[in-house]
Amino acid sequence: MARIVTFGELMLRLAPNGYYRFFQNDQMQATFGGGEANVAVSLANYGMDSVYVTKLPKHAIGQAAVDSLRYFGVDTSKIVRGGERVGIYYLEKGASQRGSVCIYDRKYSAIQQATCEDFDWDSIFDGADWFHFTGITPALGENVVEICKEACKAAKAKGVKISCDLNYRGKLWTREEARKAMTELCQYVDVCISNEEDAKDVFGIEAEGTDIYGGKLNHEGYKSVAKQLADKFGFEKVAITLRTSISANDNDWAGMLYDGEDYYFSKSYHLHIVDRVGGGDSFGGGLIYSLLSGKTSKDAIEFAVAASALKHSVEGDYNRVSVSEVEKLAGGDGSGRVQR
Repeated sequence: MARIVTFGELMLRLAPNGYYRFFQNDQMQATFGGGEANVAVSLANYGMDSVYVTKLPKHAIGQAAVDSLRYFGVDTSKIVRGGERVGIYYLEKGASQRGSVCIYDRKYSAIQQATCEDFDWDSIFDGADWFHFTGITPALGENVVEICKEACKAAKAKGVKISCDLNYRGKLWTREEARKAMTELCQYVDVCISNEEDAKDVFGIEAEGTDIYGGKLNHEGYKSVAKQLADKFGFEKVAITLRTSISANDNDWAGMLYDGEDYYFSKSYHLHIVDRVGGGDSFGGGLIYSLLSGKTSKDAIEFAVAASALKHSVEGDYNRVSVSEVEKLAGGDGSGRVQR
């Protein structure tokens, strides 16, 4: 069984019920999530040995965050306990032409104040096959950039494959800060995951002839983006998610994988969205599972996109689907008929 280590921040998510706006009533749903944690849950659901690394307080909220991962079988033994607070994000789900809103309250969180000395990466990567992180994690501060760098160096020293989802977040750092840090970190990365905006925001690499707000995606432009990224950093593979946003509720969803030789585009799904947060993470989890399982490039991108399409139908950050459910959709059964 493949062993995958992911590293990032696990946050408390507070969201109004349904499509209510913030404080339209006095209730909020409390769940947990975070980019790399979402990937860890997907991989555990697929039967992989999934290890999640972060730093969380010892108090009851920190323990509840750990328990949310244990429920799915994620290995939490490498989580460092300490610090004073769990990061929070508030989510107001959009509907129709009203977009979703995300507000961060994560300053001074345990992971943001972590140091390199908190993590024994040599021990953490014992027996590991894969390491995954996202561009959200180094955005938390210069100290976390250094922690990510130490993790990447240790992973490389042990022959562990590394994947990174660029995941640019403008509320966390500037494009200039992102470019500086990610240019250094991407030197260690084998598999890069991006979307229609991240490559432009972080590295200034843009798909020509594409209007993401007008619903126009140019496949040839994304081939160029993938090749430019691979040529710049020596990535073995580049995966790009392709989202056509018709409204907050309705998107068309597909993906592309470049393996250094050929470009593979998945089938496209029309999504009526229940919850889109974690959609990109479920794509990453599906891609990592596929590559570690020996799937062909074509089958890998089909599995990753199908996994992500299903996540858009699931409430919360975590994708609660199985390999068989994903393979059924990837194989062409998207009818949504009742299973009896």
